[in-house]
Amino acid sequence: MKYGIFSGALWGLDTVVLSMALVMLPFLGAPEAAMASALLHDVLCAIILLVYMGVRGRIRDTLAAVKTRSGKAVMGAALLGGPLGMTGYLIAINNIGPGYTAIISSFYPAVGAFLAFIFLKERMRTGQLVALMVALTGIIIIGYSSSGADVPGTAWVGILAAVTCVFGWGSEAVILAWGMRDDAVDNETALHIRETTSGLVYLLIVGPLFGVMGFTLHATPTLATGVIALAALAGTVSYLFYYKAIDTIGASRGMALNISYSAWAIVFGLILLGAVPTPLQVVCGIAILVGTVLAASPNWRELKFTRSSVK
Repeated sequence: MKYGIFSGALWGLDTVVLSMALVMLPFLGAPEAAMASALLHDVLCAIILLVYMGVRGRIRDTLAAVKTRSGKAVMGAALLGGPLGMTGYLIAINNIGPGYTAIISSFYPAVGAFLAFIFLKERMRTGQLVALMVALTGIIIIGYSSSGADVPGTAWVGILAAVTCVFGWGSEAVILAWGMRDDAVDNETALHIRETTSGLVYLLIVGPLFGVMGFTLHATPTLATGVIALAALAGTVSYLFYYKAIDTIGASRGMALNISYSAWAIVFGLILLGAVPTPLQVVCGIAILVGTVLAASPNWRELKFTRSSVK
């Protein structure tokens, strides 16, 4: 369980640090900011992982894994979770705002749990499902409380994009869990394949398609991109823990713990930005953390505040 908790905490850190970069020049107020930052983020994650796997002497393992059926499945999962899921997320933000996007996209663990039940035969107890719904409710309330009355773009486009995001992220975890059942693909090689595939697709297809390559090149030698690199570092470590969680406790429970990032983002927002949360956000944050831990725990009686509780 500890891997899932760490993945959520570090993704919350990634989210806050990335938000800091987006209020710096040249990203501040730029229409290309969201897509360009996503491109830079995934490319930098791929580079960090390349260095990490190189230092560990595991590049050959990744190349061998790519040739397997499971490795190719991971590449497909990368397209669903990276370019498809994240692009849908960003399009949704641009059309219905971040609050409503957070509400809809937070349901990806529920979709993933359903797909895991169908294809992986993973089962969650009734209590775990209720706990997951409590955590999702907390996310919905936080998202709704941060939403304005008006939407910035076309509502149906934003809703469709957010639903696409939910499907992409939910199915990614299930395909990854299936792929990592093969001894040739472990959590590290799977992540290396995922980030490399995602980074290349952003560079060669998504960036040119959305016309952000010129802006991205202009933004690269700036302090803001250095901040994005720090976010990418936190995100890479988060992904390492997330993939380890999926590999050890399954897709459903791994996703349940990963969405705790919404609560951790409140904590890191306070630490790094001085953003004092409202009492409602504090209550929802606690509900999210408790709900995700209970959702990932098949036997609640075994939960104790000891070293055994994070195994």
